[in-house]
This record gives sequence, structure tokens and C-alpha cells, in this order.
Amino acid sequence: MTKRLENKVSIVTGGASGIGEATVKTFLEEGSKVCVIDNNKEKLETFSSYSQDVITCLFDVTDENGWKENVTRILSKWNKIDVLVNNAGISLRSSFEEMNRKEWDNVFAVNSTAVMLGTQSVIEIMKKNKSGSIINISSIFGLVGSHRGSTAYHASKGATRIFSKTIAAQYGKYNIRSNSIHPGFTDTPMTKDLHSIEERYNERLSMTPMGRLGTPQDIAYGVLYLASEESSWVTGSELVIDGGETCW
Repeated sequence: MTKRLENKVSIVTGGASGIGEATVKTFLEEGSKVCVIDNNKEKLETFSSYSQDVITCLFDVTDENGWKENVTRILSKWNKIDVLVNNAGISLRSSFEEMNRKEWDNVFAVNSTAVMLGTQSVIEIMKKNKSGSIINISSIFGLVGSHRGSTAYHASKGATRIFSKTIAAQYGKYNIRSNSIHPGFTDTPMTKDLHSIEERYNERLSMTPMGRLGTPQDIAYGVLYLASEESSWVTGSELVIDGGETCW
């Protein structure tokens, strides 16, 4: 049986843990070669002997030169790039009035500017191949607002949503697709501290009609769909994976 990503070459940022790690493993199972990008050396090393179809890149996704160097490395090994998953992200839990400019800029650098840098680094390659899928991990808070803090996080994820649509509009003629994924409350290393607070955990459960929080694998299956040819006519869209949270 043909695997869904047979012979494809993919990049996954923030790929050493959480949604990124689940995506990397799912892609490998489905036949893709994968470049795992992360800034956590220890976690990246766990992939070093995982498969000959994996290369790891240790750098900060906000580093423009890092992108150029590592895309060159990928091309020298595999000669193409089919899929880019911009998954790396950070949060900031502070009130709008307490937040300072440096904190705002830092969140936007990782959650929004790095998405641009990654996309810009691969777009010419995809144009030449007349094919490509760019998948940007946003959030339900890239769709709706919230009465809680994390203003910078929400704004940066909203920017990612519109960026995805704009790339879809500009590059569809080259058979390049660009979509965003909007996870709901998901158990990941980034949310571990918050979900360890029983009151907040139960609050999030009560907001989710399916009665459970998401897992990284729940999101990875959505990423797989958008990376595969099954979604060949899907672009400029938002895939919401939230257990029903945004339906009320």
C-alpha cells in the first residue's frame, strides 16, 4: 500500500516535542523524509539515530541566516522540499497592561516573523517544482479573542492565519498550497504548567464539548492531511481541531 507522503521531503519547525514531534513521527511513518528544526539540542539528539530519513537542524527559527544555511543543507541531501510545517511557537501569559514592547516583539518574532522567514526560504524551491504545501500552526485564538491575557500570542496567531491566506492567493498558480491549523486546548509541553492547575484544567474541559483536551497526535493527523495529496484542492483554509470549543 502506498504511503501518503511517499518520496516527499518535509521541514517541521519546533519538531522535537509536542505537536511537532508527533508530526515528525507521523510523517516518517507515511514515507516522508524530514528535517527536524528545533533550538533544544538535547531533544533534537533523540532523532539522530531515529531514521536515516531524518536530519536535525539546531537553530533559532527567527535567524534568517540559519534558514538559508539549513535549506541549502536539505537541498544538498534530498534535492527538493515539498512540505513546510511552521509549528514552532511560544506564549506569553501576562495582562495587556503589564506586557512590555520587548515581550510583544519576542512573541511576534517566533510566532509570526519566523513563519515568514521559513516560507520565504522555501517558496522559490516550491515554485520551481510547481508543487508545495505550507502548513502554519496557528490557534483557535487566531480565530477568536479571549478575556484572559496572552494578547501578544493571540495577535501573532491571527497574523499567521491571514499570512497563510495571502500566500495561498499569491502562489496558487504555482500549485503551492498554504493553510493554517487552529488547535484548541491541547496537552503539550507548552501548556503543561497551566494544565497542572486543576481549576484551569477543569475550566478548559468544560469549554470543550468532546469532554477531553486534545493530544499532539490529534493535531498531527490534521497536518498529515494538509501535507498529502488528499488535500490537493485545499488552500487558504483554516483547519480547526478543537473538540468543538469554537462551536459555541
